[in-house]
Amino acid sequence: MTDTAESAAAQLGTRAVSNSVFILAARTVSRVISLVVVIVLANALGDTRYGQYTTLIAYSGLVAVVGDLGFQSLYTREAARNRQQLGDYLGTLVIFRIFLAAVASVVFALALGLGAGLQSLILPGCALLVATAYASLLRNTFYSVGRAEFDAIAIVAETLIQAGLIVFGARRHSGVAYYVWAYAASYMFTIVYSLVVIQVFRLGRIRLRLDLELIRRWLPWALPFAITFFLTNVYFRAGVLILQHFRPFAEVGWYTFAYKPFEALQFVPLAIQTVVYPLLGVYFVSNATALKLAYERFFKVLVLLGWPLTVGTFVLVHPINQIFNRSGAFTQSEPALRILAFGIVFLFANSAFYAMLNAMNRQGFNAWATGLAAVINIALNLALVPLYGFLAASTMTVLTEAALCTFGWWFVQLKRPELRLPVIRLSWRILAAGIVMGLVLYPLRRYSIFLVAPAGFIVYVLGIVFSKAVEPEEWRLARDGLISRIRRA
Repeated sequence: MTDTAESAAAQLGTRAVSNSVFILAARTVSRVISLVVVIVLANALGDTRYGQYTTLIAYSGLVAVVGDLGFQSLYTREAARNRQQLGDYLGTLVIFRIFLAAVASVVFALALGLGAGLQSLILPGCALLVATAYASLLRNTFYSVGRAEFDAIAIVAETLIQAGLIVFGARRHSGVAYYVWAYAASYMFTIVYSLVVIQVFRLGRIRLRLDLELIRRWLPWALPFAITFFLTNVYFRAGVLILQHFRPFAEVGWYTFAYKPFEALQFVPLAIQTVVYPLLGVYFVSNATALKLAYERFFKVLVLLGWPLTVGTFVLVHPINQIFNRSGAFTQSEPALRILAFGIVFLFANSAFYAMLNAMNRQGFNAWATGLAAVINIALNLALVPLYGFLAASTMTVLTEAALCTFGWWFVQLKRPELRLPVIRLSWRILAAGIVMGLVLYPLRRYSIFLVAPAGFIVYVLGIVFSKAVEPEEWRLARDGLISRIRRA
């Protein structure tokens, strides 16, 4: 164990709880605003044009892997382990990404023009693709050095820019291209902001040069990340693309409208994962006992947050859809959202397995797990979507998340029996508290969601407390982490 690893583990470990809270708070504010903005956007465009917009986003997610090749996730881990080399790593990736962005833009243009018939959206789509790639790379620096508060600021500012531009566009009855440009502009802000913060606060001295030896050395490690990222987008987006092929854009709009709340909740596990992942990576090379404990607590937190969202969304699906469906064009989305609710808890739990495999230098297993899940998703979608449409796509999403969860759990412990995760012991009290919450919510579901949802939250918290689902040591760690961060501030 090196002094560098010990120091990094200490710094990241003491900040893990407070960083998670910062990012969760920022992501919560961001997602609430974004959800409102998406409602405005969807209702302004209508089901057909909203289907076109979400088809562009689906293709963008698939092509994005060409613009990254897995280097972003690898950079986050390696920069956390070797802080002194951060500036060299980042400078090389900024230059190398120019070439990757050019290739990705060509592929994206062909996909939009030939695959979806959306030629008019090629230019704004490519701008969004490139801006998103650079913004994501730069902001990952904040997590490598344990300064997530800087990304929290970027998240909120970025969202406010999007909100202002989209509301403006809705009032002007703008077309799809305008909204794509609006999102690209918000990510351009994040790029400038991140560069300024990195330099001003001396998080790393960016040395712009193309280190081909670094690229050659990192490429075999990065490709499993790239494959996993691509396959993840395949199973996330396959339903949209297959729907677009067999059904009208309107049905794509119904499915993606229901999918939006499900997708929006993904920020919660991802926000925690971005903080915990560098910590797990450092523990892997410095402290095996701490690695196992962090893994178990990470999984437990994810189930603790994901399960009540599954139960609450399933029970309250009608009032939730009423809030979103202001134009009346998306009434058909309600049964799809009820189905997707079952996938939320699996969506959350998957982050624990994904982060662990990457932190343990076993990212190849993530690629295998995601590939197997993608095969299941595509095969079932191709078989059932032509017959049952967007409801089949919703069901396949849930089954795929459950399959991915199972594969991830198995691969973490493969040849590492000491890392076997006791899923039942860690989660049964949480599951019981959520079921009690659902039983209380069911007879109240006809009342205002703004009264019923807080009541459900209170019932769930009481269930967690009385069942002792969270141990005293876990409460103490959370409290001490927040107090120490407040004192430092």
